[in-house]
Amino acid sequence: MTDTDPNAWLEDIDGERQLEWVREQNERALETLAATPHFEKIRSQTLEILDDDNQIPGVVRRGEHLYNFWRDATNPRGLWRRTSLDSYRTDAPDWDVLIDVDTLAEHEQENWVWAGARVLRPRDGSGLWRHVLVSLSRGGADASVIREFDLHTRTWVAPEAGGFALPEAKSTMSWLNPDTVYVSTDFGEAPDGHRSLTESGYPRITKRWVRGTHLADANTVFTGEYTDVSAGASYDSTPGFERHFAARSTDFYNSLTYQFEPGTGELTLIDVPTDAHAAPYRQWLFVIPRSPWESGGTVHVPGSLLVFDYEAFLAGDRTAVVLFTPDASTSLADYAMTRSHLILTTLHDVSTRVCLLTLGEWERATLNGLPELATISILGTDPEDGDELFASASTFTTPPTLLHGTTVDGVEPIKHSPEFYDASDVIAEQFFTPSDDGTAIPYFVVRRRDVESGPTLLYGYGGFQNALVPGYAAGPGRNWITDGGIYVIANIRGGGEYGPTWHTQTQKSGRHKVYEDFSSVAKALVTNGLTTVAQLGAMGGSNGGLLMGVMATRYPELFGALVCQVPLIDMRRYHTMLAGASWMAEYGDPDDPDEWAFIEPFSPYHNVRADVDYPPILITTSTRDDRVHPGHARKFAALLEQTGHHDVWYYENIEGGHGGAADHKQAAFLAALAYEFLWQRLRAGTDG
Repeated sequence: MTDTDPNAWLEDIDGERQLEWVREQNERALETLAATPHFEKIRSQTLEILDDDNQIPGVVRRGEHLYNFWRDATNPRGLWRRTSLDSYRTDAPDWDVLIDVDTLAEHEQENWVWAGARVLRPRDGSGLWRHVLVSLSRGGADASVIREFDLHTRTWVAPEAGGFALPEAKSTMSWLNPDTVYVSTDFGEAPDGHRSLTESGYPRITKRWVRGTHLADANTVFTGEYTDVSAGASYDSTPGFERHFAARSTDFYNSLTYQFEPGTGELTLIDVPTDAHAAPYRQWLFVIPRSPWESGGTVHVPGSLLVFDYEAFLAGDRTAVVLFTPDASTSLADYAMTRSHLILTTLHDVSTRVCLLTLGEWERATLNGLPELATISILGTDPEDGDELFASASTFTTPPTLLHGTTVDGVEPIKHSPEFYDASDVIAEQFFTPSDDGTAIPYFVVRRRDVESGPTLLYGYGGFQNALVPGYAAGPGRNWITDGGIYVIANIRGGGEYGPTWHTQTQKSGRHKVYEDFSSVAKALVTNGLTTVAQLGAMGGSNGGLLMGVMATRYPELFGALVCQVPLIDMRRYHTMLAGASWMAEYGDPDDPDEWAFIEPFSPYHNVRADVDYPPILITTSTRDDRVHPGHARKFAALLEQTGHHDVWYYENIEGGHGGAADHKQAAFLAALAYEFLWQRLRAGTDG
């Protein structure tokens, strides 16, 4: 690579010349990958999984109703609907459809993708859940429009009738009361001369907007800095503990949180380490430090869970109750509250465990009814309404079971997802292999019992403290494992499998550990006879797409094929493209020569060589991805071809957002491209 980028022109996302290049690349990929009976088999059976009406509808409780957003073959854009708990527990719930997104999109001639709804909890004693803020995205982008919906009249509340509405932007809006919201959006130029967005493209100004007034007249309640990732304000309406909060995310992992008085604007800092997770709740303050924290004469280890008296903490008291302390094998994955209990979900060598603590007393209790040897996820609680909870349990080979009950009486299964592949003879095993520095890296191997070696798909992510835990592998099971493929998940550093330090040691100059871990797992799979280099493929998306780019350019000798999805690739300019500036705390600042020195070796775009044999690679992205710029993927494919590498395949979905797909048909199509590509290349490795 020279200082002049010959492919910079591909960064123009919607340019006519650029989209023509995309269409030519797409056509070439489709002719080779999407024209086979095997591709169509994978596509149709993946779509069958996604559209299956017997899957468990995920729900959240709002008052007496359970709400669900549902997509299937008949309703590809989806339905927002609700039902009662009694009806939900039956095999055929009576769903009350509130918003039909397909009908809305057709009526308005817009490519709407559902982006969520925020329902105001009633505080007037009526129990009537009525006011809703609905977010809709064009084509699956992060940016969305927000408009108000009335659950009582089942109509949109028009702006001319006083309804809250925002045009397309990366916005947030939240309720204070039926006639007031906090709104953070693009307000244009700010008084300090910068735009009202941060350099990462997220809002930094929050205003208090009263119904019936113009947004331009709304009062500013909080303003962050232009260099922040984002900033905003929120309101906690818990009776007896009503509080207003403001926060500045100074980078992806550091933030400052304040309680503020809306009348005076006075800010009171919640004085915890900037990299700690802090959550006021009722009379308590829960804190999870991400680095060692000396407080009150005690050094608290990263990943521990502490609780303080909130008001006493603001007054300077640092007396903490330690609710959880990690060890070498165990980390805190999540916590949730009911009216009576704190629910702790922990990972012990990537296997979940759940326990209860009584709120205030902090005595341990047991949540009855949980299955053994399963990954448990707490899906929903509502502390104001009581001790109800919904949870999910699954393994690699058993489909999800929905559990419902209370923390007092225990839970029981109320719904089961169907089996999408025959797992009766499929086994899942965990292994460990040393990385370059000797650290033991766990990985899971899922295969048919009779398959001892063969085409193997290795999946990884390795960033942002995102843990990859065992879960039902419907897609890989049906499209890979049952056909004799071996599926592997690598729990490399950069994730959160062993708490914050599993991640923090890989930030910036430690990034090399991510790639050393993944390559070590790849080597172990071959050394242990599970596969061969020619039969070993790998797949990853977003940060995992960067991982694939590094594997291609730094470890090409280890793989027979790679699938690189919605990737970061040009690490010299990533911070200037869309939301890239928000990730400098993860990767480093390329404009700092000292930091570019450790970034450059792992910038795939700057390490493409003409004299190196790279494994076959499929690169996919989305035109509508407004988080990771599609220019990364475009330029990678172009540069590989320009340097003489011909087994390079590119497909760009014109819609889809950062997930790559806006509906089930697109998701099934992209999955089929990836699996067909891998089967073609890795089966060729088997034949050879």
